[in-house]
Amino acid sequence: MPVIVAGVAVLVLAVVLFAGALGGVLGAALPGGGDAACQTGPGRAAIAQIPAAYLQAYVKAGAEYGIPWNVLAAVGAMESDHGRGNGSGVRSGRNSAGAAGPMQFVSGTWDGYGVDGDHDGKKDVYDSADAIPAAARLLKANGAPEHMERALFAYNHSDIYVKKVLAQAAAYGKDAGAASCPVVPVAASGRAAVAVRAALRYLGTPYSWGGGGPNGPSTGIAQGAGIVGFDCSGLTLYAWHQAGISIPRTSQDQWSTLPHVPAGREAPGDLVFFKGALGSMSRPGHVGLVLGGGKMIEAPHTGARVRISSIRTRSDLVGYARPGTGSGTA
Repeated sequence: MPVIVAGVAVLVLAVVLFAGALGGVLGAALPGGGDAACQTGPGRAAIAQIPAAYLQAYVKAGAEYGIPWNVLAAVGAMESDHGRGNGSGVRSGRNSAGAAGPMQFVSGTWDGYGVDGDHDGKKDVYDSADAIPAAARLLKANGAPEHMERALFAYNHSDIYVKKVLAQAAAYGKDAGAASCPVVPVAASGRAAVAVRAALRYLGTPYSWGGGGPNGPSTGIAQGAGIVGFDCSGLTLYAWHQAGISIPRTSQDQWSTLPHVPAGREAPGDLVFFKGALGSMSRPGHVGLVLGGGKMIEAPHTGARVRISSIRTRSDLVGYARPGTGSGTA
């Protein structure tokens, strides 16, 4: 979090980009498609049509399993209208084909691919927090994102179904405002991998000035009052706390306390610091978490959400630091 001063920070509007597995609108989801390690953020149709909890679950599962969130969302739309469908089996029981839950799993498939996505100790086929990552896991096992059509056909043996899902996915990704999408080759290990995964779970979470702590998003202060989310240093503090490492709360203290890493030797999980609107080169006002490939995950500014961004396009880079080398243990 930058040091709080009087006045209003200059807010830089930016495109929200999410980690995933498609280029452009669908990219590698189609034969001969683009980069298999990126995707656009939600378009206007997705934001308007998908319940917020479901949209967050699609984005989260997409990041965790490398499956495009918009394809997961399109499957959810086809199977149950994101849990709003009135057909049998959506909320209880099974339909005539033996399928259940918002992502319509048959019992044998659920037994093999069910996920306890919300870590409540249960794999509940009727709980979207479990069913959506299970669908991502199943698609991944069947060849997605490189062979998306094949994976979708395995999910539901219908060529028409495959075409409808891809068309709906394109609609959900349309008008996202993304001119390009980031490649996110996360190759972290050990505690750094834990920190990276922890941060990625909160893609799409609102920015909240002063928000976030060791236990996750929280209500902020000043312009963050009433908003549950993270500010930049709240996100990095949270991520590394999950890896068992305590770091200071503000970007300035993180920079002054943690061991610095020469540019070019940064690794996934390292912190990357920028001057920002309210900081300086000696007291940086912004911090993100390095993902690799010139990308970072960050809580950028008021009005935005946790996103994946390019490090290389910024001109105010201060440097890098590495928690866990001289940092306290949580």
